[in-house]
Amino acid sequence: MTTDSSELLLETNRVAAQFAIVTGASTGIGLSLAFECASHGYDLLIVADEPEIHEAAREIQQMKVNVEALETDLATLEGVDRLLAAAKGRPIDAVLANAGRGLGRAFIDQNFEAVRRVIDTNVTGTVYLLQKVAREMKDRGRGRILITGSIAGFMPGTFQAVYNGTKAFLDSFSFALRAELKGSGVTVTCLMPGATETDFFERADMLDTKVGTAKKDDPADVAKVGFEAMMNGDGDVVSGWDNKLRAAIASVLPASVVAEQHRKRVEPGSAYK
Repeated sequence: MTTDSSELLLETNRVAAQFAIVTGASTGIGLSLAFECASHGYDLLIVADEPEIHEAAREIQQMKVNVEALETDLATLEGVDRLLAAAKGRPIDAVLANAGRGLGRAFIDQNFEAVRRVIDTNVTGTVYLLQKVAREMKDRGRGRILITGSIAGFMPGTFQAVYNGTKAFLDSFSFALRAELKGSGVTVTCLMPGATETDFFERADMLDTKVGTAKKDDPADVAKVGFEAMMNGDGDVVSGWDNKLRAAIASVLPASVVAEQHRKRVEPGSAYK
């Protein structure tokens, strides 16, 4: 039996393909990050806590890369363990930790189970995954890590207090982890977007807010900026000039002033004021 050159080339590319994990990849920035990986030839394991992840995999498969989808709850250690098991021991060349959850309205009015889920998804599950993967990457002497933080991490999040707090943690954590892994062959990049056109605001019950109804960034543009920064080994990147300006202003103004500015954009009913 003979094999033509195109089949040999396809097989060679398949064997040589690098492997990436993208969390929170069913929609929004995560889905766009998965497309970026696919367009650069990565085989993929994409993960989310909703069945839409399987449709996302079907879309990405049209790019002729190997894609596996996993529906699991990354707010739990067991869910992260399922993700790691699904990698089947394959060396992970890149992990794009994008899974996240938002929550609007006043902290004292929020259901604590919803509060805990935000913390467990954005922080606990993320750092558990990253410790496991970064340890393996360091042992191999190579790897890329992208963490989706946010410019929200620079701001006291009036009416979004828990979410902004988790993003402040991730922004800080990414810089610390990068410093710890310096010289190891493993890079850590923090993508810090602003408001992006996803279903985040609907899920966070923020459609009656000024930020929820305002024009937002395209998730494909945000993902492209983040992916390029990861591939370049950059420490951090803020997507969009407006967001760069917001981040810069937040870094110099008193926290009390920034908190009041945040109120004007995120307070329930602010869309109608």
